[in-house]
Amino acid sequence: MFCCSSSFNLLSVLLFFLSILSINGLQTKNQPLQPDRMVPSEAETLFKIMDSMSSDQNWRSSHPNPCSPSSSWFGIECKPGPDGFLHVSRLDFGTAPNPTCRPTATFPYLVFSLPYIQSAFFFNCFTHTRTSLSVSSFRLVNSSLQQLSLRANPALVGPIPPQISFLRFLEVLTLSQNGLSGLIPQQLFTLTSLIHLDLSYNKLTGFIPNQVGSLRSLVGLDLSYNSLSGPIPSAIGQLGKLQKLDLSSNLIFGIIPSSIERLSSLVFIALSSNRLTGKLPIGIVKLQTLQYFIMENNPMHISLPSEFGLLAKLQELRLANCGFTGTIPPSFTQLANLSTLSLQNNLLVGEIPAGFGALSHIYHLNLSRNQLSGIVPFNSSFLRRLGKNLDLSQNSALCLSPGEAYSVKVGVSVCRTGRNGSLIVPLKSCQAGHRLHSSLHLLPPLLLLSHLSSMIIMFFVFL
Repeated sequence: MFCCSSSFNLLSVLLFFLSILSINGLQTKNQPLQPDRMVPSEAETLFKIMDSMSSDQNWRSSHPNPCSPSSSWFGIECKPGPDGFLHVSRLDFGTAPNPTCRPTATFPYLVFSLPYIQSAFFFNCFTHTRTSLSVSSFRLVNSSLQQLSLRANPALVGPIPPQISFLRFLEVLTLSQNGLSGLIPQQLFTLTSLIHLDLSYNKLTGFIPNQVGSLRSLVGLDLSYNSLSGPIPSAIGQLGKLQKLDLSSNLIFGIIPSSIERLSSLVFIALSSNRLTGKLPIGIVKLQTLQYFIMENNPMHISLPSEFGLLAKLQELRLANCGFTGTIPPSFTQLANLSTLSLQNNLLVGEIPAGFGALSHIYHLNLSRNQLSGIVPFNSSFLRRLGKNLDLSQNSALCLSPGEAYSVKVGVSVCRTGRNGSLIVPLKSCQAGHRLHSSLHLLPPLLLLSHLSSMIIMFFVFL
């Protein structure tokens, strides 16, 4: 009996303590949110950043509780943390209504000390006082930053620091339109969480590192408007999720690698104003999601590839000033979604494919400065629809039907009508000169002398 009573008492005591622990655990787990409260040390860090960056107002006195809706400002976002306090999750600087930057502003390294910040944006901030991104790795190791954007900051100079690779949660890195120089650090490509990488409009040099293939989650890659050289690395074909690739306006040379055919999600590719040469990979026809192919100003000097006509979703095809030869492939007329076709300043010959007139979405067609010939195959409705967006000029053997001549000016002359009513294409200047020379050869000597005398007399009369 005593044994049973002791067991019952012990069980009661255990149940009592378990209930106490359960209540305490529940209170800890559901710790009430401190209303409009920040951790004092984090608030102090925030005010130091604001004071160094912007002189719009006295931030401490005007916004004593920055995360409070009644005391907040445009350009700051806060979220509750697991400790029950509110924490800064986003900061924006630049143009109103966000805080504007003072002329003496330099990059605020303390932003990496905000423990819960996820996004930081600096637009047109560092314009007067030279500053750099050099930062110690210990400031970055514990950062939760996912988006870092520094855009249009001409006074942001120096190299991209390798230490940036310590931002292991980074998904979006935009360092565009700054004064950054030097090589792209290989360590940058250890940020395997990156979805968007934009280093455009800087002064970067050197080759594109082969390690670029490590960024398997990358959707957008923009390295345009730098001074990058060397070939396009074949490792770029490992970026299976890539939708945008912009390498335009660099010093890149060589051929387009065949591995590009593996970019099965690619929508936009720009390779303009480089030094690319040689044939395009045959596998380019596998890029069936491609909508924009822009490759102007490259010394290709090959026949215009017919494979472009098999890219059914293509909307813009820009291949101007590349030295393309041969005729315009009939397959181009099958691009039902095409809105822009730029083939100007090449060496193309032959007639314009009549099927272009049936492309209902096209609004910009430039075939100027080639060696095209024949009658323009477009009716007045097509000519009026494109208007000034149609340029056929500087194709000396090209002419427009008299019936369509007054629809719009397209830069070509009107075809002449022969004796039998057929249209006569104008002669090229070289052909005309050759025919005149041949006809003079056939004239009898006295008639030839008379003809030349008449020409001399007429010359002096008009002189």
